[in-house]
Amino acid sequence: MNHLCKKCLLLEAGEQKSFETVRDYISNLSDDLKIGDDAYRDRLRKCRECDYLISGMCLKCGCYVEIRAVLKDKQCPDFDNRKW
Repeated sequence: MNHLCKKCLLLEAGEQKSFETVRDYISNLSDDLKIGDDAYRDRLRKCRECDYLISGMCLKCGCYVEIRAVLKDKQCPDFDNRKW
C-alpha cells in the first residue's frame, strides 16, 4: 500500500520496490564514493527529522535521501538550513 509518509524512508513508507532498487544501487557503488556506516545513519536520522522528507524523497532536490546521504561528496540540499 502506497501512502504519503512524512518523515519516513522508503521501506517505512511502504515503498518496497523502490527500496529494493535503491538498496541495489547503493550496494553497487564503489566504497570510495560512500561515507561510513555511522555517518550514513546520522544523515538519515537528520533527514527523518526534516519537514522536506516525504516517503523517502527530499522535496528540496527530488532525490531519494538514502542515495544522497550515502555519497560522501553530497550535502543536505536545504541551502538555507543544512542538516548535514
